Amino acid sequence: MSVESGLRSGIAEVIATMKALGLDVGDYRLSLYSLFTTLVVAALLYAGVRLVLRAIKWLLRRNKQIDDTQRILTEKLIAIALFIFAILFGVDLLSIDLTALTVFSGAAGLAIGFGLQKTVGNLIAGIILLMDRSIKPGDVIVVGDAASMGVATLGGVPNVGRVAKIGVRAVSVVTRDGKKHLIPNELLMTQAVENWSYSSREVRVRMRVPVAYDSDIKRAHRIMLDIAQANPRILDHPEPAVWITAFSERAVEHELRYWIADPESGLGNIQGEVFLGIWDAFQDAGIRVPYPRQDVRLVEAGGAKKEER
Repeated sequence: MSVESGLRSGIAEVIATMKALGLDVGDYRLSLYSLFTTLVVAALLYAGVRLVLRAIKWLLRRNKQIDDTQRILTEKLIAIALFIFAILFGVDLLSIDLTALTVFSGAAGLAIGFGLQKTVGNLIAGIILLMDRSIKPGDVIVVGDAASMGVATLGGVPNVGRVAKIGVRAVSVVTRDGKKHLIPNELLMTQAVENWSYSSREVRVRMRVPVAYDSDIKRAHRIMLDIAQANPRILDHPEPAVWITAFSERAVEHELRYWIADPESGLGNIQGEVFLGIWDAFQDAGIRVPYPRQDVRLVEAGGAKKEER
């Protein structure tokens, strides 16, 4: 007997043994061989779908007529269609009689439905986000700690991040401190989101600057405007502006307002540069920034004044 015939007989014996190991579900025979062939076909179909998707992504990235949002939406829709086609093709290729599994399909479908409820909801929410273009890769949005949405502030500065990727389950947002927030797509659909890049990338920054009463207020205005206009990140149009907002107990309260077009580069750093420039210019001009002070008055039990400072 040749090696080839011996190999064939050996494979035939293994297949017969695998077919013998199994159980009957109605009229359908669920054997070890059918399970093995199902896994092999599923692996091959999955690999084929992945290869086709990779080729489609390569073609879409070479097309310069569509933007990133349209490309990602097209990739997701094609991926869903390919996976559905692969499942139906695999069922037909394996000649699986789904009616034989009706005993378990109800309970299995119910369990899968509950388990994938959030996943399917996030998938649909991600497709809707890409279709209405309310959030796109590259947008700057406000994020909070632990991936909770809202106006979270760090030292009074909003914690902003750049949308890096809109995935099947979540949106990946990278903040200035290097943290990557994974925010579920469904959360972006059901809660208010502050998107700084939705209509325009320009963002207005507001800074509180107190000036002492005995200082030259008009000169302080000119200094603050000159410092803001000299910063390369601050836009010339709209022009920076300074307004008196209140006459407080210790100082004349001012608000310096200016616009920037790159909020993803940081807000705390630009405010720090402007504050430092104002401080140095105020020192040279003799303009004082009042420091906190508290007067304490001590009186005796009878009400007479004892000491004042």
